[in-house]
Amino acid sequence: MEEAKGEEVTLFGFWSSPFVHRVTWALNIKKIKYKYVEEDLCNKSDLLLEHNPVYKKVPVLVYNGKAIAESLIILEFIEETWKENSIMPQDPYEKAIARFWATAAGDGLWQFFITEGKEREEALASVINNFELLEKELIGKNFFGGDRIGYLDISVGWISYGVPIFEEITEFKIITEEKFPLLHAWMEAFSSSEFVKDTLPPREKLSERYRKVREAIIQKKN
Repeated sequence: MEEAKGEEVTLFGFWSSPFVHRVTWALNIKKIKYKYVEEDLCNKSDLLLEHNPVYKKVPVLVYNGKAIAESLIILEFIEETWKENSIMPQDPYEKAIARFWATAAGDGLWQFFITEGKEREEALASVINNFELLEKELIGKNFFGGDRIGYLDISVGWISYGVPIFEEITEFKIITEEKFPLLHAWMEAFSSSEFVKDTLPPREKLSERYRKVREAIIQKKN
């Protein structure tokens, strides 16, 4: 890791947050040294509330005393601040497509996980449709960024470890090697990459957290 131009970089996060992981991966790819501050989301620190007074959420990146919130905004800030090891597509159209899928790729996935019956079926249909389109984006590529991890890979990277946990808990397989061979291969390649593999939360611990969240939401609805 390299020093960030002699300036201070601090990331406020929470161990299970996929949005925090986005920032972590981008910083790793850029080889930027940073200080990490783990937040207690039930007892948020004064510093977090000071740096993100609007949403009061993680992640927050503090660069030379200036705070930036919202993971996708932080990714673009990182790209524009540290030019080496670019993560954004250079072509304007490809950049626009990457930005679109960064927010749309996971549509329906959380709803599928926390609902039952007809609502869950409708969410699943949305998920399958999006994954079929994402599969096409991977034709001829190892990653959405081409031969290396890029902005879209980082943005949707949580799918690589989150979906298998969702599948295990719901006992429903979404991404099979037969139906989504390219997406399945991407999940393996992304989660095992040098920038990602050591940052992933413990699977058992994360699975337990998701299981409890799902049970609480479904119980509240019933």
